[in-house]
Amino acid sequence: MDKLKKAVVLVSGGLDSVTALAIAKSQGFDCHALSVDYGQRHHSELDAAKRVAEFASVPLKIMPLDLRTIGGSALTGDIDVPENETTGIPVTYVPARNTIMLSLALAQAEVLGADDIFIGVNAVDYSGYPDCRPEFIAAFQQMARLATKAGVEGREMTIHTPLIDLTKAEIIQQGVALGIDYSMTVSCYQADGEGRACGVCDSCRIRQEGFSAAGVPDPTRYA
Repeated sequence: MDKLKKAVVLVSGGLDSVTALAIAKSQGFDCHALSVDYGQRHHSELDAAKRVAEFASVPLKIMPLDLRTIGGSALTGDIDVPENETTGIPVTYVPARNTIMLSLALAQAEVLGADDIFIGVNAVDYSGYPDCRPEFIAAFQQMARLATKAGVEGREMTIHTPLIDLTKAEIIQQGVALGIDYSMTVSCYQADGEGRACGVCDSCRIRQEGFSAAGVPDPTRYA
């Protein structure tokens, strides 16, 4: 039997990343999950990433990288998380986060001999982050093909974004069809130590609206 193609899947422990992981597995990839301990407000999302990886029966690597030394975000510094809908790029944006995480995934892919990376970015129901847009992904993929040993040797790195054009409801419906238990995920920007969501931040609002529009009971645990 031919060996499955390896893929590195960025897994945050949230709703979107677990769906991206399930899609990668459904497409026949040998998945290797990667999470980053970047100094985020709470570790409950990393606990969720562990649950997700165990549920999916895939290996998980957690890389430490303290972005608190840079700051500039409500998720890594002493800035309050907004509890009302905002306009423009919100303070929960972490400077260059997806660029950094995709770079780590790219390095891991080279070591593993993987040509594919999955990331659960979404440009429809999202908070307006610039590093979730299709043009950013296209530019990073081009850079990956130019900046790596694998690319120079003729292997093309592909960045997969299976959720980028879907609504949150469509993401949830697809995940439910793939057998995902969303109760094990944490999306809240300020979840408590037990992973219970605040219910009022932007991420909670988008998640709640997604379950409602999908016609799926919301399994989120709220504080």
